[in-house]
Amino acid sequence: MDLYEHQARELFEEHGILVPRAEVTDSPKEARAIARRLGGRVVVKAQVKTGGRGKAGGVKLAADPAAAELTARQILGMDIKGHTVRKVMLAQPVDIETEFYASYVLDRAAGRFLAIASAEGGMEIEEVAASRPEAVARIPVDPAEGVTSARAGQIAEAAGLPPQTVDVLVRLWEVLVREDALLVEVNPLVRTAQGRILALDGKVTLDDNARFRQTRWGAQGAQHDDPLEAAAAERGLNYVKLDGEVGVIGNGAGLVMSTLDVVAGCGARPANFLDIGGGASAQIMADGLSVILSDPTVKSVFVNVFGGITACDAVADGIVQALDAVRLTRPLVVRLDGNNAARGRAILDARAHPLVQQATTMDGAARTAADLANAA
Repeated sequence: MDLYEHQARELFEEHGILVPRAEVTDSPKEARAIARRLGGRVVVKAQVKTGGRGKAGGVKLAADPAAAELTARQILGMDIKGHTVRKVMLAQPVDIETEFYASYVLDRAAGRFLAIASAEGGMEIEEVAASRPEAVARIPVDPAEGVTSARAGQIAEAAGLPPQTVDVLVRLWEVLVREDALLVEVNPLVRTAQGRILALDGKVTLDDNARFRQTRWGAQGAQHDDPLEAAAAERGLNYVKLDGEVGVIGNGAGLVMSTLDVVAGCGARPANFLDIGGGASAQIMADGLSVILSDPTVKSVFVNVFGGITACDAVADGIVQALDAVRLTRPLVVRLDGNNAARGRAILDARAHPLVQQATTMDGAARTAADLANAA
């Protein structure tokens, strides 16, 4: 469950991390009143659960309350990567001296958490990580040990962060543990001209398995900005919208994550994460295909299934029945492997749908799906 920025900063403040004064509204008129309360000059920020708000025009400085009302009116209703802006947060501007980056994220494969930090925070952190990976420190954190002041000092030193950030790193870890989070990120974490360390932006993802302990967020925290994610949630699908052209369906989160990487390695971008889990019934496949095909950016679909408890022939039956229930309008590439894979392939061959292709390897299937998407 992803939280909005204003919810993340609420958690930060509760755990003693300094944040600028801010208020949230869905009304341009109220934005004027908020700006007046905050001193007149404010930063107006779109509240959507996606990155790239600044580049999309969703973060703007307003010089006075009248400008704040006009800016809020411009931002409310905007579409940012498929997310409609329904609320804005108005925050006091900060005199920034230096920007940093700090986060903790669950490393499932290693069974531990990872501290990621850099002395070069801000909007271009992804570019920094790609072009100069040495500028981004990645420090493993043992969950049993946690982040003590000593460990936080090591993280800060490795990332080139000033000593004043050590206390913030400890408190961010407290947020992660006490709030059942899988990700806690601050970008940017800044040092002001007055020497204060503030969190200017925040991203927090809570563990869905801990919803019974995190009831404070209720439906507000669980709601989806993206209509496709909302439609998938109504069908009980584990779906996340991405910015790509190849729709992806797989059984198992690890397999789906690997599939996304392979698709990207073949020169295309995955359009989504969709894990159908251990089940691949006709209804689940039909629901998954329906959601993915509703995305106009999708040019091809890649179904990658490894048969285990659910055999591949059952998966193939589900795909065939789903093809009868959903009108397939874009090419579908299927890779079946594992339990009863040969029988599953035979079922799809017998169906002989003109838009369905099969591949025996994940690399081969990903390459085909990428080529089809790029040629569309």
